[in-house]
Parts: sequence; structure tokens; C-alpha cells
Amino acid sequence: KYGGTSVGSTEKIKNAAKRVLRRQQEGHQVVAVLSAMSGQTDKLLGMAADMQQLADLRETDVLLATGEQVTISLFAMAVKAAGSDAVSLLGDQVRIITDAMHTKARILEVETELIRKHLDQGRIVVVAGFQGVTLQGEITTLGRGGSDTTAVALAAALQADACEIYTDVEGVYTADPNICAQARKIDMITYDEMLEL
Repeated sequence: KYGGTSVGSTEKIKNAAKRVLRRQQEGHQVVAVLSAMSGQTDKLLGMAADMQQLADLRETDVLLATGEQVTISLFAMAVKAAGSDAVSLLGDQVRIITDAMHTKARILEVETELIRKHLDQGRIVVVAGFQGVTLQGEITTLGRGGSDTTAVALAAALQADACEIYTDVEGVYTADPNICAQARKIDMITYDEMLEL
């Protein structure tokens, strides 16, 4: 899984694609889960706020899901340009089934048939993180951190050997270093402390 800052520009997307290609060349089947490019989700939320004081949650999900669509398609193009094959899939195409709680949906089930078909054909499967679909066909989003949730849910459903979450930050900090100049990196942190953060 690659977060927004790791795919924040076309150059970074190309670099992430090269890393994924190396994993495939080592003999692994690879499903890459991507977030929207850094800042994109906030930009989309800002546009929604310009339209409605309290944005409609269903329409917010439809809007926010577009951020990952851009990233996964560019990533698949980068893989193809490097000489391999890839296919980008949205949450509703994969069938990441969620409840109907718009903007903070919970995953109920992940269908793997389409992903396995593409993997068996030698493709890198590039899945949009953060999004799903209800049984009624409504687009949903999983809330902040939803791409990590998508990656873990896919890894579990596919019975993957590993779930690797890549980031381009040095570690966990006491506060957001972009906001707090006194933020310091934590050398060790317990699972419970991380949950509190």
C-alpha cells in the first residue's frame, strides 16, 4: 500500500511502480493499493464545502472516490510503460462490500474472484484504497486511513503472504511535524499507545 505522499506526483508514482515491478520480477503476485495523491482529498472536501454548508454524505463519497481513481490509473500506465501489465480497479469493481455508513463505512466482505483472474494472467492489480460499495451499488468511503484498511482487508481475503504498507515518513511522531515544531520521533511505541494516537 502506498499513501498519498508516496504517490504525490507523477514522478513518485513512477518510482512506486518500479518498486512494485521489482517485487513481481522476484516471482510474487502483487496487488498494489493506492491512496489519492497527497492533498487531493482535502481539495475535494474544500470544493464540497463550497457547494453545501453541510455536504451531503452520499455525494461526498461519490466525489472523494475520484481521488484514488486518478492515482490508480496513472500507476497502471506507469507499469505498462515499464514493460509489464497492470489493471486498475475501483472498490465497486473489486466488490469491496461495505455497510451504508457514508464517509465512514465498514468493510463487510471482499470478493477476490476478479483480482485472482487478473493475477493469474500475470498482471499487477492496482486497487483504489479508501472506497467500497454497498450491496445496493452505492459508492462508499472508509474514512481517514481507509487505504490502510483496504490493504489489510485485501491481504486477509486473498490469504496473502504479506501486507506491506509503505510510507515516506521516518516514523511515528508525538505530533504532526508539519504543524508542531517541537514534535519528536518516537523510537518505540506499544500497540495500545498507537491505537490512542
